[in-house]
Amino acid sequence: MAEQINESHQRFLQVLMSHGIMESSLVRALHRHCCEVHKVNYMHDNLDDFVGVLNKHLQPLFMKIEKGVGEEDGLTYYALVNRVENDITKMASDYAENELELFRKTMELIIISENGFAPSISILNLADELQSKKMKKKEVEQLLQSFVQDKWLIGRNGEYTLHTRCIMELEHYILNTYQDVAKICNVCHKIAIQCQLCENCGIPLHLQCAGIYFRGIANPLCPNCKESWPHEIPDLSQVSSQGPSHSQAAPVRGRNQRSRNISTVARTSR
Repeated sequence: MAEQINESHQRFLQVLMSHGIMESSLVRALHRHCCEVHKVNYMHDNLDDFVGVLNKHLQPLFMKIEKGVGEEDGLTYYALVNRVENDITKMASDYAENELELFRKTMELIIISENGFAPSISILNLADELQSKKMKKKEVEQLLQSFVQDKWLIGRNGEYTLHTRCIMELEHYILNTYQDVAKICNVCHKIAIQCQLCENCGIPLHLQCAGIYFRGIANPLCPNCKESWPHEIPDLSQVSSQGPSHSQAAPVRGRNQRSRNISTVARTSR
C-alpha cells in the first residue's frame, strides 16, 4: 500500500501546480517550508522520497512530478507533467482545434530549425496554412502570448523556442512524431532543441553540454568523429544569465482541471 500523503504533500503539490515548473533550489526550500508549516519531520536529503510518495498517488491520474534540465541554463527543474499516452491531447482542454494545430506547426518549425528557434514572422505565416480554421495575424500574436504565459514556449527578440516545461511534458510526443528529425544530445542523450551541430558528422550538443564538455580545451574535437569542433564554445556564465525565469509564478490555463485532480488525490489518500 502506498504511503499516505499529508497536508505538507498537498501544500507542496498545490504550489508546484500553480507555478507549473520550479528550479530545484526553490523546490527544496518549498519542501522544507511545507514540512515546517505542518509540523512534519523534515530531512534535507529526503526530497526524492517526499516526491515519490506524491507520484504514487498521482499515477492513477496519469500525472507525475518529474525532474529535467533547462537547455539554456543547465539547472535542474521540477515540473508537474501529464503522462497521457497521446501527449498532445493534454493541451486539448485548454486550446481550440485550430490553436492546437498552430502549436504543432510552430513546434515543428522549432524542431527542424538549426538553432532551435522559429521567427515570429514564420509562425504568423502559418495562420494561412491551417486546415481546421484560419486565424487572423492578431489572433496568432495573442495565442503566442498565451503559449508563453502557459509555459509551452519562450519568446525572445521576435523568436520562439520550446519551454523547458514543454520539452519535459511532450518528450514522448516529440520523439514519436519527429523521430527522423528530433535531435538527441550526444553528451546527455536528451532531446536537444537549442544546440550546436558538428559540421562533419552532424551530432548535436546542447549549449550547456558543449560548454561543460569542452571546458578548458584549447582545440576542441567532436566527441563522435574527432574532427575539429567548428563552433565557439559557449560561456556557461553567459548562457545561464540568459535563461528564462522558469520559476516565476504564472497563471496556467489548465489549472482548474489540475486542481480537481489534486483534490481527488487528497480525498483518496485519507
